[in-house]
Amino acid sequence: MYDHMKWMKGIRSILLYGLIIAILIFGLKWLEWKFLIVDHTIDIYIGLIAIVFTMLGVWVATQLIQTKTQTVIVEKKIIVPQAKEFTVNEPALRRLGLTHREYEVLQLIAEGHSNSDIANQLFLSLSTIKTHASNLYSKMNVKNRYQAITEAKKMEIIE
Repeated sequence: MYDHMKWMKGIRSILLYGLIIAILIFGLKWLEWKFLIVDHTIDIYIGLIAIVFTMLGVWVATQLIQTKTQTVIVEKKIIVPQAKEFTVNEPALRRLGLTHREYEVLQLIAEGHSNSDIANQLFLSLSTIKTHASNLYSKMNVKNRYQAITEAKKMEIIE
């Protein structure tokens, strides 16, 4: 039993010395880190700032690259007028003073025919068609086919 107590006392001593050495080593390491930090404070701050700005740059880049599409559904009531049967505005036609042949030429121009096509269709010469078209333009106060068609549609004398 005496040996056993001696042996226990020896183990206690070893553990106590081990604990003291561990505390001393911990203290020395802590002092070493403390001096390391004090000696290299600027380097550590620069490194931390570099890490923060790198993460910020990565975040900004991902925000810029992301597509910013958004689907928006708009419901709008659209009133579609019922197709009415076209009737020629006779008073406007009389006001223009177009002859029957000039009116025929205007209708064929509106259908997209060329002067030579109109001449063939009406069995007239090309110069006669040009004369009718010229008279038509002057009576309608326009300069070309497009303006004549637009004005005639406004006046409701052609479809």
